[in-house]
Amino acid sequence: MVYRDFQDLKLSALGMGAMRLPVIDGDDSRIDVKASEDMVAYAMEHGINYYDTAWGYHGGQSEIVMGNALKKYPREKFYLATKFPGYDLSNMDKVEEIFEEQLKKCQVEYFDFYLFHNVCEMNIDAYLNEKYGIYDYLTEQKKNGRIRHLGFSAHGSYDVIKRFLEAYGESMEFCQLQLNYLDWSFQDAKAKVELLKDYGIPVWVMEPLRGGKLATLSEENTAKLREMRPEEETPAWAFRFLQSLPEVKVVLSGMSNMEQLKANIHTYEEDKPLSEEEMKNLLGIADSMLEKKVLPCTACHYCVSHCPQELDIPELLNLYNEHCFTEGGFIAPMALSSYPEEKKPSACIGCRSCEAVCPQQIKISEAMADFAEKLGM
Repeated sequence: MVYRDFQDLKLSALGMGAMRLPVIDGDDSRIDVKASEDMVAYAMEHGINYYDTAWGYHGGQSEIVMGNALKKYPREKFYLATKFPGYDLSNMDKVEEIFEEQLKKCQVEYFDFYLFHNVCEMNIDAYLNEKYGIYDYLTEQKKNGRIRHLGFSAHGSYDVIKRFLEAYGESMEFCQLQLNYLDWSFQDAKAKVELLKDYGIPVWVMEPLRGGKLATLSEENTAKLREMRPEEETPAWAFRFLQSLPEVKVVLSGMSNMEQLKANIHTYEEDKPLSEEEMKNLLGIADSMLEKKVLPCTACHYCVSHCPQELDIPELLNLYNEHCFTEGGFIAPMALSSYPEEKKPSACIGCRSCEAVCPQQIKISEAMADFAEKLGM
């Protein structure tokens, strides 16, 4: 197992995420406890020492199952991470209640790593609102030793992450980002990594395989990868990309079965970062995947100045592209939940004034109508 230095710790470069544990009959809230415990045992035996769960994973059952699985091992042999569930605004005034319950569910006296969960457009104002006392409470728990390291995860935009860092950056020790070779440009992950670097904050990775989309590629793209490294399996390229980024300390993979776990552990038996040429070719593959499925908006903003509704069309198209490429998902609906009704895609009146000045000749009005329909607006 490859390890990374973080302060005075040596963390396994591959961490076990507990959001996609094996389940019974396809029911996400019915975790296959035996299969999960077998996976934890195998992970421990093969050097994984970082385990990530959260309040809401598997309908609230993930923390319980991971607590039971890990209690069989000496506490100093593993690092456990969980999160305050700010993805649900109704939790904002319950930080103490939830934190105490999490300790009980996980059967521990402290958390090695604790995160503000999913900093995004929807909750940034609440996270920064002093009346909820979230930051004060969590930093107090860190002083008391019940949180060893405090950080945050983020699916939000660069600007949202910047706002959070401007407020709390001095207290943040790590940040968990959706990061992979597709989102390096698609979600502007490269700029987010640079922003965190400016604050001296190392990166933890979630969605290294983009929800499985990077585990299997087209025959054409698979052949390109085989030509560069005949021995490397397709999913391993996503991990080799991340091994090439010095800012990355821990890569979390939500493995759903023993086969995936064994394959990923095999990949992390050694560091094999990409060469400059391999990196260029891999990012080229990512670009080709996006070209076929997303609208070519360059954010020139000509459209905005001609929109009678004053919609932020480039950002709406960015979210539309995300929603279409992912074939659904939570990121676009989550971001749009912070928008007033008059600024959502459904507010487009189809006048086509924007299309008259679009250098890319994008059929914006059709995209807005399709977006609104997909979201059920």
